[in-house]
Amino acid sequence: MTDSRSTTRKGAPRVRLPSAQRRESILTAATEVFAESGYRRGKVSEVAARLGVSEPVVFQNFGSKAALFAAVLDRAVARVRDALNAALDQGASVSELLAEFLAPDHMDRFHTPGSLGFLFADASSLTAEPGVDDAARRALQQLAEAFASLLRSGQRDGDIRPDLDPAVGAWWLMSMLSARTFRAAVISDRAALEARLTAMTLNALTTRERSAEP
Repeated sequence: MTDSRSTTRKGAPRVRLPSAQRRESILTAATEVFAESGYRRGKVSEVAARLGVSEPVVFQNFGSKAALFAAVLDRAVARVRDALNAALDQGASVSELLAEFLAPDHMDRFHTPGSLGFLFADASSLTAEPGVDDAARRALQQLAEAFASLLRSGQRDGDIRPDLDPAVGAWWLMSMLSARTFRAAVISDRAALEARLTAMTLNALTTRERSAEP
């Protein structure tokens, strides 16, 4: 009979994971690598090393580095969408979610290497990169649609301005996220600016007036 375990060169048994579980473990490691280093600098060998497997195991499951990155982006968008939906299911209002998401401290964490925000920022620089351009554009469009869906939910609850076009509001949010890296590169003291931009955005989208003071 076949065994679900294989043996390493040192003789120690190694558990052979089911296909779906193996793919998920690869995606978890790949998300870490690409979110820390970006697509261009991230290496499949590093993904394999974090799992304790060989590179061929990664390629057997995803075919190429580009296909692996595309799957990572799809998974990242799903994680954001699931997190937003879970917060709504727990009773949070859309305006509260937006305020927490756009809070300067959270945005700083969201854009640091190793975060999903860093991964999405990297995707925005890859929309003309052969092999991953379609995946990068698709992920950003899906993220925008997740924001648009959130805004539509807020409109139904009376929390988001009824005259707002959800798609336009979603791309306003996407632009806020994308431009943050630019602001960080040219403005040394961003605290007051980020607080005012956040308040302006919330006032433009929601039915609750907020102070523009940091």
